[in-house]
Amino acid sequence: MRRTTIAIAGCELEVHEDGAGAPLLFLHAGDGFRAGDPYVAALSANRRLICPSHPGFGKSTLPDWIDNVADIAIIYLELMDKLSLTKVDLVGCSIGGWISAEMMTMAPERFGKAALVGPIGVKTGPADKLDIPDIFTLPAADVAKLGFHDPAKFAFDPSKLSDEELSIQLRNRETLALLAWEPYMHNEKLPRRLHRVASPTLFMRGASDGLLSAAYIERYAALVKGAAIATIPEAGHLPHIEAPGAFAKATLDFLAA
Repeated sequence: MRRTTIAIAGCELEVHEDGAGAPLLFLHAGDGFRAGDPYVAALSANRRLICPSHPGFGKSTLPDWIDNVADIAIIYLELMDKLSLTKVDLVGCSIGGWISAEMMTMAPERFGKAALVGPIGVKTGPADKLDIPDIFTLPAADVAKLGFHDPAKFAFDPSKLSDEELSIQLRNRETLALLAWEPYMHNEKLPRRLHRVASPTLFMRGASDGLLSAAYIERYAALVKGAAIATIPEAGHLPHIEAPGAFAKATLDFLAA
């Protein structure tokens, strides 16, 4: 993929691009973006795929003024201006889905279709109970069991990572905690704004996702007019990683419909 760095509001934003055709903006999950993941080639086969690393993730810098997800949504709207993208289709995974939802409420006219994959960002359950297990306090092995259909295939082995790769993973986790710890995994105001979303929207969930329940996704989707829900079998919270073929087909079929 082509990798560039774009300066926006004091942030040096790492942006990956590949393919040609109608633009498709992909916003990654909390584990960051990796150009070699199998789903990337599928999404860029007939589309201009644009994949920024969120501020504080990958090799993007994190200015002091950015401390919540809405700040990143504004950064990405300006990125669209700099890339002369009047209107794009949008795919957002986990925290990327949250960022996507914020963007679609801020500038609904700038988005065609949107696929939100295991999106976080709203509080839909009782006030005295977490909607999403606390990944920052649970042992890593427990988080993996909740997050993957087959956690053994995705066991974290730092010995297989370079120092740079390990540093990026730890930095990604640190930034995720900054953005999503308090209030935990949601913006209290977002549910009040989701009626502004004008895009045909697909909520996608891995059937084995132990972090986001089917009921959570149903309540989230109900806040977006006309939203549909799709379930990816044999996948957990990151179906684009665990079932890239099924994820890419579901996404591309929805965008083409």
